Amino acid sequence: MHRVSSRSSFRSSLLACAAVFALSAAFAVAAPDKKSPAAGVFAADKGKLSIELNGQTIGHEEFSIEPSGAGWMAKGTTDLKPPQASAAKVSGTLVLQDDGAPISYEWSSAAEKTNAAKILFANGVAKITLLMQGARPFEQDLTFGAPVIAVLDNNLYHQYAVLARVYDWSKRGVQSFPVLIPQELTPGSITVEATGDAKVDGKNYEGLRVSTSDLEVLLALDSNHRLMRLEVPSAKVSVIRE
Repeated sequence: MHRVSSRSSFRSSLLACAAVFALSAAFAVAAPDKKSPAAGVFAADKGKLSIELNGQTIGHEEFSIEPSGAGWMAKGTTDLKPPQASAAKVSGTLVLQDDGAPISYEWSSAAEKTNAAKILFANGVAKITLLMQGARPFEQDLTFGAPVIAVLDNNLYHQYAVLARVYDWSKRGVQSFPVLIPQELTPGSITVEATGDAKVDGKNYEGLRVSTSDLEVLLALDSNHRLMRLEVPSAKVSVIRE
């Protein structure tokens, strides 16, 4: 079993499709924000997202964020059918405490091979069991400096809707979060900042910027802070609520 500090350098991928498109970026490892968000940050949400690359629809994601026991559950399934590449399907289930701290996460990805993983979070440590087709299970522990860890997995864009809830809107400003990209087994840090009014296609939204050292993701939220649109300008990727 290996242990990797969240201070390590790493590379991440926001994938529109693993076979044809990857945004690889080194996350800047910054000190996590010491202040946890207030309890009860979530609100129930359910919807479908259209994923576009260069203006062409290449997939859809269906998701839900809803109460589960004493906490919350965020689930999503993405189907990708990009041109000149094999179709792929990825699913993720994230269980969270009321304040946004993750309790557990499970994902599965089916393309040429089926892979899956189970992750348990406790005391700032993520215990990962990776299940790869045709291989023995692989276990790894990743240590973080704070209990509230942003889980942003490949091809599961509804997790940015979770991040938008965990962001402390009463405080605003730049806030740092430890982040885990489970399919890449990579930890690091992101910064999140409210950008004020944002107008997209003639509609008014609340803007939220998620940044790494060399990558910027722009979120457009409605008045209830629901994710309506996501843009990765440098990669010409758009994710739009239907």
